[in-house]
Amino acid sequence: MKVKSLMTMLVTAVALVLGVCSCGSDDDEPEAALAEQVAGAYTGEEDLIVMGETTTTTTSYVFTKSSDITVDMTIPASLDGAMTLPALPVKNIPVANEGNSIVGKLASYTGTVINSDGAEKAYTITNLVVLFSGKTVVVTYILKYGNMPFAFNGSFTGIKK
Repeated sequence: MKVKSLMTMLVTAVALVLGVCSCGSDDDEPEAALAEQVAGAYTGEEDLIVMGETTTTTTSYVFTKSSDITVDMTIPASLDGAMTLPALPVKNIPVANEGNSIVGKLASYTGTVINSDGAEKAYTITNLVVLFSGKTVVVTYILKYGNMPFAFNGSFTGIKK
């Protein structure tokens, strides 16, 4: 009887220990990849400055996940008179946690697009910084498009839809 009681107590103790150890909280679930956290469309105000003149428009920037730690971004088309620009994709922007924000930085990106006349145009984005904080994004960059003699300084602040 003593052995049987001892075994019962031992099995109960082991079951209790295993039960307590296996109970976890839902807080231990893995966090979504950084790129997933920031992917989406953000609507707000964009400023394009060239030769001291600023054009401000309400527009949307779209960010898509290209990997767990990189996003693709599209600078929307700008259709304002002489400053007509097609939509410009910027790919593989690395993102990382910095404090309470997620930040993307890219020193330089070069691409080509087909403009409304059917001509292929090269463009270069430099000094790109993307700051995601909550549902807000702030984007700053310098854009050199085609043969235009001057660079555009771009900035955008938007809220995720």
